[in-house]
Amino acid sequence: MHYLDYAATSAIRPPSVARAVFDFLQDVGASPGRGGYGRSVTSARIAFRCRRAVARVLGLPGDPGRIAFMTNATHALNTALHGILEQGDRVVVTPFDHNAVLRPVHVLARDRGVDVRMVPGDAGGSVDLDALGSLLEGARLLVVNHVSNVLGTTLPLERMCALARERGALVLVDAAQSAGHLTTSPAEAGADLVAFTGHKGLLGPQGTGGLWVREGVSVRPLLTGGTGGDSARREMPDALPDRLEAGTPNAPGLAGLLAGCEFVLEKGVEQIHAHEIRLKHRLLEGLSAIPGVRVLSPVAGDGAALVTLVAQAHSPSELARELEVGWGIMARSGLHCAPEAHRLLGSASDGALRLSLGWASSDEDVDRALEALDAVTGSHPVPVGSATTPG
Repeated sequence: MHYLDYAATSAIRPPSVARAVFDFLQDVGASPGRGGYGRSVTSARIAFRCRRAVARVLGLPGDPGRIAFMTNATHALNTALHGILEQGDRVVVTPFDHNAVLRPVHVLARDRGVDVRMVPGDAGGSVDLDALGSLLEGARLLVVNHVSNVLGTTLPLERMCALARERGALVLVDAAQSAGHLTTSPAEAGADLVAFTGHKGLLGPQGTGGLWVREGVSVRPLLTGGTGGDSARREMPDALPDRLEAGTPNAPGLAGLLAGCEFVLEKGVEQIHAHEIRLKHRLLEGLSAIPGVRVLSPVAGDGAALVTLVAQAHSPSELARELEVGWGIMARSGLHCAPEAHRLLGSASDGALRLSLGWASSDEDVDRALEALDAVTGSHPVPVGSATTPG
C-alpha cells in the first residue's frame, strides 16, 4: 500500500495513537467533568493535557481552556460562523475556502441576510489584497483558509489579519491543512479564532477537533446541553470551554489526539514539514518529466506537501481507480470539497487528482506514484500549448 491522501486524513498514524485510545477505553472509560471519582478525574486530566498539547503545536497563547473541543474542523467553523455573525453582518471569504465555510455562509446569507463577499483570487493561490481591503470596510468577519487543500498554497495570513484589524473585523482561520504541518502560528499572525481538526496533521483519530477563541471574543454556542457543571442554569455557561462544549465529549478520541500531538511535538513540526516538502519536490521533479500529466499546483513555494494534477485522456476518477487497482496507490480525485478553487483552475467539471504526503511518506511512495503515472499516461503525450484540464 502506498497511501498518498494525508490531506484527507492521516490514515497511517503512530502506534502510540491507537494504544492511547485502547488504554483509555480499557483503563479509564469515564467522561471528563461528569463525576468526582477517580476515573472521571483521570479523564478530565487527559482532556486538559490534550488542550495544552494542541496549544503548543498550533502556538495558541493564554489559557488552554479557550480551546473548545469539537468533532472536527467543520463543527468548529460552523460554531464560529453561526456564533459570530448577526443579521445583516458582512463576512469576507476566499475562493480557496472549503465547503465547511462556503455552505455555512450560504445558509447564513439565506437565513440571516448575511452579506457574503468573496475576494478575487487566481490559479496560483493568491488573493487581491487591494480588493480585500475594500471588501473589509464594514465587515464583521474575515475567513482565511490557511492552506488550500487543492493547491497546497498558503495565503499571506499576517497581512490579511492586519487589513482586517485596521477595519475592525475579526479573523477566523481554517487551520485544517496547516495544523501539524506548518510552524506558522495563526494566533501570532493575528487570528481571533482558529478552527482545527485532529485527524490530519495532528495525527489523532477522526471525530476530534476544536475551536480556539482569543480572549475578549465572544461566540454564541451552536449547541446547547449538558456541560457537567452549572447544571441549574438554563443558559449555557459563560466561561470557555464549557460554553461551546455541550454534551459528552469524545474522550477516547482526545486520548488519541493527545498521543498524536505528543508525537508531533517530539518529532518537531519543522522537521516533519521539511521531510514532507523534500518529498513534494521529488514528486514535482518526477512529474515534470511525464508528458501526459499537467500539474495544477504551483511549483514554487513550500506551503503544504500536496500536488494536484490532471492527466491527458483520463478522468481524475478513472486515474485514481487505475492507481489503486494496478499499483496500490491511494489518492483523492474530485473537487476536494473546494469548488471555487477548481473554478479558478478550470477543473470544475471533473475535478483533479490530488497526491498528498505526510509524516510516514517515503521516497518509495513517491517513486511508485511516478512510475504508475508514467505507465498509465505516458502513451498520451500532450501537444505543446494544449490544455489538458477536464471540462
